Amino acid sequence: MSSYTQKKGFGATVWDYITTVDHKKLAVMYLLAGTLFFAIAGFEALLMRIQLMKPNNDFVSAGFFNELLTMHGTTMLFLAATPLLFAFMNMLVPLQIGARDVAFPFLNSLGFWLFFLGAVFLHLSFFMGGAPDAGWTSYASLSLYSPGHGIDFYVLGLQISGAGTLISGLNFIVTIITMRAPGMTFMRMPLFTWTSLVSSALILFAFPPLTIGLLMMLFDRMFGGNFFDHTMGGNTVIWEHLFWIFGHPEVYILVLPAFGLFSEIIPAFSRKRLFGYSSMVFATILIGFLGFMVWAHHMFTTGLGPTANAIFAVATMAIAVPTGMKVFNWILTIWGGSIKVTTPMLYALGFIPSFVAGGVTGVMQASAPLDYQLHDSYFIVAHFHYVIVGGIVTALFGSAHFYWPIFFNRMLNETLGKITFWIFFIGFHLTFFVQHFLGLMGMPRRVFTYMEGQGWDQFNYISTIGALMMGVGVILMVINCLMSIKGKPAGRDPWGDGRTLEWSIPQPIPFYNFRQTPLVRGLDPWWIEKQEGNKEVTFAEPLGDIHMPNNSAIPFVISLGMFIAAFGALYNPDADKPWSIYILIIGLAITFGAMIFRSVKDDHGFHLHKEDIIEIEEQLYGKGGNK
Repeated sequence: MSSYTQKKGFGATVWDYITTVDHKKLAVMYLLAGTLFFAIAGFEALLMRIQLMKPNNDFVSAGFFNELLTMHGTTMLFLAATPLLFAFMNMLVPLQIGARDVAFPFLNSLGFWLFFLGAVFLHLSFFMGGAPDAGWTSYASLSLYSPGHGIDFYVLGLQISGAGTLISGLNFIVTIITMRAPGMTFMRMPLFTWTSLVSSALILFAFPPLTIGLLMMLFDRMFGGNFFDHTMGGNTVIWEHLFWIFGHPEVYILVLPAFGLFSEIIPAFSRKRLFGYSSMVFATILIGFLGFMVWAHHMFTTGLGPTANAIFAVATMAIAVPTGMKVFNWILTIWGGSIKVTTPMLYALGFIPSFVAGGVTGVMQASAPLDYQLHDSYFIVAHFHYVIVGGIVTALFGSAHFYWPIFFNRMLNETLGKITFWIFFIGFHLTFFVQHFLGLMGMPRRVFTYMEGQGWDQFNYISTIGALMMGVGVILMVINCLMSIKGKPAGRDPWGDGRTLEWSIPQPIPFYNFRQTPLVRGLDPWWIEKQEGNKEVTFAEPLGDIHMPNNSAIPFVISLGMFIAAFGALYNPDADKPWSIYILIIGLAITFGAMIFRSVKDDHGFHLHKEDIIEIEEQLYGKGGNK
């Protein structure tokens, strides 16, 4: 069994990651892929801000600006924020509930490769005739008449990537419901696991409407389906309904895990149990439920009528209530605590007022008459960036510092982390706070230039300076991560204030997570054990054999087949690309062939015997294993 811990060559390591079904390695791959797309989307945003830095600028053309605008929004939400949160969900959820892996390790790998190859396919559009240019929402009239293949890349890339997200969401639901350690009742689950469960349930119900909408657009674009062409009896507004029935829950798919991450950071560095745990769980479920009741507040200006507008206005106001409950609970957790202002805690303290500001401007939009004035202005851009950056990105940055030891057994530099926080945080508020005033002054969103003398010049200049500061903050964060490679091993519970099971495992974490299934004796089980002076969690079973799944290349092959088939679906075989139909057939043959191979192949995994576990832990932790 010594091969489990021996160093491998580069090629063997790459193959190991391509074929892995280990949730921890997949978490690292999600983290790296999400960071790559986050950097790309951030660079696109910087190019847009430089274009808008002064009136009548010609830094980029109008067409390229539309491509940047579309790809920035699409990449940030679908291909950066989602996989980065999936990185934390993959790494932490099995550890927090005392499981050895997720319920379906094979599907976990398939979900990642579908996401990643779908994202790569979408970005290849820049080099193959032009990226999508109809906005990240891709409203039907614009997208139907967009020349070139940009929108086809959008439709096919998001279909493949979205299938991966849907598979992963289903996997987490089954994992959390069925694989909790003995004693881990639902009301003892960490808040991050709760938010991951509700977020996964939202994925299950929100992604099918997007899938249907994209399929209808595919038929419109490729076969003249006329679902959305009003000149042929279709209905353009139906696309808006389908998109926002997905699009608004998508905001909560992202923000709920962010809430969960802060609900782990704040108690740890306040050295207090989370205040109002039960109400936080209730608020999480209520937010998930109400998230499906508010989609048409994006459509107050489409002429739905006063009754529909009033219903969705009330629902929008109602969803602010459980969110407010969470904010008060976080503040009351901090209140009277023994606070340590670490880098993760700084992000948490910065998050609360920033997210509240975004929430308040959201409730303002619940008033349909006001929304009629502010709709499609820079006020809306400011609002949702306060929610997305002030809520989700701060959670990702703060949690990267907090959980870096779990991912890589290293600590990030605290001093550089705090410098990064202040540069990024000040840059964020400089960028987006002034955009509220631009919106109130009438600057429409999605414009690539503007005339001087309208009073917009100075605010746009300030906004661009802030965006450059945010860019510097991201670069410093990446430098900090790279510097940590040379750092010392962090060891178990390096913050000293870990409360949940993931902090109880010795570092580096073995591929089977827990040598024995832990027994959970209450909320914050690791904190309970530490309070009683225990060096280990209490185990629910004696040391015995462990069953683990085998690695498999089939998920990668299935996804690669879809990736190849998408290129065939791009082009019309009756026109100048007769070969496209063969590419489509080859890709689908690879995918279905791999599926059939998987279905007939007996793969029962393997067993680790007690002696193997003892040997592995002696190699990892020295003589005596993790005792």
